[in-house]
Amino acid sequence: MRLSRRTMIAAGVAAAATPGIASAAARSGSNAARFSLGYAPHEGSFASRGGLLEQIAYAADQGFHAWEDNEARKRPVEQQEAMARALARRGMAMGVFVASMPKWADFRPVLGGNDDADREAFLADIRTSVDIARRLNAKHMTVVTGFMDRKVPQDIQTGRIIDCMRRAGDIVAPHGLVLVMEPLNTRTNHPGVFMQSIAQGYAVARGADNPGVKILADLYHEQIQSGNLIPTLEACWAEVGYIQFGDNPGRKEPGTGEINYANIVRWLRARNYGGVIGMEHGNSLAEREGEDRLVAAYRAIDKT
Repeated sequence: MRLSRRTMIAAGVAAAATPGIASAAARSGSNAARFSLGYAPHEGSFASRGGLLEQIAYAADQGFHAWEDNEARKRPVEQQEAMARALARRGMAMGVFVASMPKWADFRPVLGGNDDADREAFLADIRTSVDIARRLNAKHMTVVTGFMDRKVPQDIQTGRIIDCMRRAGDIVAPHGLVLVMEPLNTRTNHPGVFMQSIAQGYAVARGADNPGVKILADLYHEQIQSGNLIPTLEACWAEVGYIQFGDNPGRKEPGTGEINYANIVRWLRARNYGGVIGMEHGNSLAEREGEDRLVAAYRAIDKT
């Protein structure tokens, strides 16, 4: 069973495959058992192993064939280039980096509000992210659609955000890039944000009707806000461009909370999902004990 799954992925038949993951598995020289899906650690997942490049090498040795870096936009160009080279050498696909993120303390931007300035600043972020994506060999970029304006009806805000995302999609789509909008929970982490569920993201993505605009389905946030994970993914699958894992409560590795990630993996595998799955969470234990537990947690759900 496991050999046939890896063969299927390496052959590139996954319908939703992110370019690079299938060929990445074939290019790696590591002897470690490779994961059958594109789980992507990030800097900090293996902090005891050294700096960014050392952590990438260690992840590859554990069988991971994707990487994620929310902070890549803030890194110096030379570090971006070094990371891209390290990933290419180890046959690893690049997952998301953040193209535009709110100023949390200021509750900005308000993309659905009456002021065009926030929308123009957001679009400026998107324009400058294209070169970063090209440098990193990234195909997907995370965006957050800002905060609610309590003085503007929500339907009007939705219409304005659809228009803004369509314009943003027009910037990235010609380059083969995709903006993935991340719904965030308001109950634990991000009160006041506009996009709060995958279903809401689906409505905006359908309205934007642009190949450069999809949803980032972060299942930690969705579990807190709405639950009903597999039926929601089923209903919104046509607009889901990227997935992130993180258990709830605690936002640590699978097996530390209430989400049945083994069933999520079965569901994804049944749909031949070959894209990146960001490991958007911390480790439940410190130092190498936590790192070992992290790898073991992903082995456990990957073998189902």
